[in-house]
Amino acid sequence: MIRLVARCALVSAFAAAGFAVPAAAADMARPQTSAPAVVPQPVFSWTGFYIGGNAGYGWGTGEDALGVAGIDPKGAFGGGQLGFNYQFGNNIVAGLEADIQGGDLSAGAPGLSASLGTLGTVRGRLGYAVGPVLPYVTGGFAYGNMSVDTLGASQSKTLTGWTAGAGLEYALTEHWTAKTEYLYTDLGSKFYDTLGASAGTTSQTARIGINYKF
Repeated sequence: MIRLVARCALVSAFAAAGFAVPAAAADMARPQTSAPAVVPQPVFSWTGFYIGGNAGYGWGTGEDALGVAGIDPKGAFGGGQLGFNYQFGNNIVAGLEADIQGGDLSAGAPGLSASLGTLGTVRGRLGYAVGPVLPYVTGGFAYGNMSVDTLGASQSKTLTGWTAGAGLEYALTEHWTAKTEYLYTDLGSKFYDTLGASAGTTSQTARIGINYKF
């Protein structure tokens, strides 16, 4: 009886070993796979110098003598800008931008016309970066050259004042960005001898632009 029990135990042990060896071999033969490596996406930074161009449309309201005459300049313009941004660790972006535009924002009435041929600004910018998107507010110094023609006698003066507005900029690639922007500008007024009175203008401009970031 004891021998019979021993034989059964021995047979069971060999059977178990026989099943275990193929299973182990199958495990060894099966290729081991690992999860694919996750490649972090590059994070766009707004820090750096940039240069670009812009184009848009402006419409103004004549002040003082021009306002009485109903001379409200409007028209298209185009120009360029350059600036610098710095992005802080909390995604706040601060910068400084200078631009200059040329165009023909003009209007006229019998015996009187006015034209704003040059318009430029030097502005601070403050925004919050949401990845490649940068909404911002902006404001600062503005200047423009306005000509007034009275009965054929023309006189040009450089007016200075302030500007403020807001915009949205989007990073197209690592170096190229596109933006849209609105500005309200008050250039004050100056005395024009040919007019015999002070004249000036306020203007609103809407423009689009593209920048190359170094």
